[in-house]
Formats: sequence, structure tokens, C-alpha cells
Amino acid sequence: LIKGGGGALLREKIVAAASARMIVIADRSKMVETLGRFPLPIEVNPFGLRATEIAVAAAAGRLGLSGPVTLRMTGSQPFVTDGGHFILDASFGRIPDTRALSNALHAIPGVVEHGLFIGLASAAIIAGDGVQTVHAARKPGSSTEHDVA
Repeated sequence: LIKGGGGALLREKIVAAASARMIVIADRSKMVETLGRFPLPIEVNPFGLRATEIAVAAAAGRLGLSGPVTLRMTGSQPFVTDGGHFILDASFGRIPDTRALSNALHAIPGVVEHGLFIGLASAAIIAGDGVQTVHAARKPGSSTEHDVA
């Protein structure tokens, strides 16, 4: 699951981790079989931004991922999260090993949090054409996880 596109990903993850159950509600257009269709938001400290951006790209490269890592902007200014941080949008394409990427990103000084919500959702309700489908969460470590952004 990738979340946090709206810039509240740190707070969303804190709430999700503290909750007994997390149920994701989305429409069918947000579903993919493998993560990477949507950019991965990475919340970063403004101090050392360029060094953090370089470290994120290097960590992704070590995992065989590539693609632009761009600072999210609002007009001519960096977008600022609820926590006063910046967002890097990482367009790596297909992300086959979400856990490895999560661990690599968490090891980078300057990365506050990222939008990979691994093992936090207990169910997903997907709406489309008036039909709702409930999906039980996949077990952690599953080779295929859904991306609901």
C-alpha cells in the first residue's frame, strides 16, 4: 500500500500503527498488482535536502530501481507537510521488494517517513461502478501487494 500523497503520511502512519485495524477505502482506479504505478512520497527534513535526495536515489539504485526523485512544489515553493517537512516524489516504476526499499529509506538520515504502508491495512474496500469489494489484507512478505494511493 502506498499512501501519503496528500502530505500527511507521517501522521497517517502514526495513526495506522496505533490503530487496532486500518481499513483502506478507494476506487478501482487506484488498484495495481505491483507497487510503483504512482510516485512514492518520501517525507524528508528540509535540512540537508540535496544530500538526502542523492542518498534516496543511490539506495534505490542499489535495489535495481531508477527514476526521477523530485521535490514536490506548490507554485514556486516546496510543498510543506503537516509536520513541517518536504516531500520527495520518487517515480521508480515497479517496486518488487517493498520491504527492502522501506528498510533502505529508513536507514537514510534526513528521511522522516515514506508512503509504503507495509502490513498495516487489515482490509480494503474498493468501489467501482456501484459495486464494492472487500479485500482481506495480504500477509506481510507476500510477493504481490496492492497499491492504493
